[in-house]
Amino acid sequence: MAGLVAAARARQLGNDVTVYEKGDRTGGSMLLSSCVIWRHVHFEDFRDDCPQGDEGLQRLIWERLDESLAWLESTTGVQPVRDDTKNPRTTGRRYDPGELTAALSREAGEIRLRQPFPATEQVVLATGGFPVRVARERGLLVRSNPWSEGDGLDHGRSLGAATAGELDELYARAMPAPPARIEESDYVRLSQLYGGRARVTNEFGDEFFPQPPAWHENDLAQAIARQPGGKAWFEVDDPAHPKVQAAREAGGDVIEADGGVRVHVAAGVTHTLGGLRVDEHTRVLREDGSPLDGLFAAGVDVGGVANGGYASGLAQALVLGLVAAESL
Repeated sequence: MAGLVAAARARQLGNDVTVYEKGDRTGGSMLLSSCVIWRHVHFEDFRDDCPQGDEGLQRLIWERLDESLAWLESTTGVQPVRDDTKNPRTTGRRYDPGELTAALSREAGEIRLRQPFPATEQVVLATGGFPVRVARERGLLVRSNPWSEGDGLDHGRSLGAATAGELDELYARAMPAPPARIEESDYVRLSQLYGGRARVTNEFGDEFFPQPPAWHENDLAQAIARQPGGKAWFEVDDPAHPKVQAAREAGGDVIEADGGVRVHVAAGVTHTLGGLRVDEHTRVLREDGSPLDGLFAAGVDVGGVANGGYASGLAQALVLGLVAAESL
């Protein structure tokens, strides 16, 4: 999303733009998401949920999201399929991911598929972080597009860029563990979001997360990712829960036990929370805080926004994509 938004806005401002897309389609992980773009109602809640994040970047995203959503709709003509989040703590809108991807792709101009980005004089890095690399290194499931391996991070580092946030922090979801069959179209449907009512144990039967998870359950998913094999068991007393049924239908291990059910889950990585250090103009920074000439980053190539918790990756992509284009 960040790359398409940056391209569309840069074209509006009179620039010649080329999008270099590593994959064989546009949309990145946005296309695979529920496509809810949201912020906290109160900025203090953003800080409470993500206490280790950069306050300046958080405020930038929080303050500009509403106008950015208005830009998105006026530019693309796409209207939300729902204009609320059904969560009193947050506000935002939900879009059809396929419709939004197609509309942004039209506005982005020239798009070259299956091509790495060149080292040109003016580059906005928007490569989706490095979830695929992390999943491979730690033996976790991939819950993102298959191309986000850290090309942006590596390019920035090769030029002397600093990083921000903890690079091992993730946005992840508990998914049915293998042998469950999970296609890209299943990433939202098969997310096992009932950890707050479950007894959670690891592969050895040890209860490693006895406290209730946060409302977003990303803390629980990260804890599962740190367990042996990145796996755990959810034990609940509701065998008919829709998510449990979905795990069973996908071929996952769902075992009847003591009037309840045990579901084998594994952590699936959607995106990373650490990444390149940027200023509030999205310029990529060196360790001494000076900007690298002509190098910008947007989306989750930017680190240090949601560290310590959870926030909307698509809001980060939308706002920082616009800021990058305007700064460039």
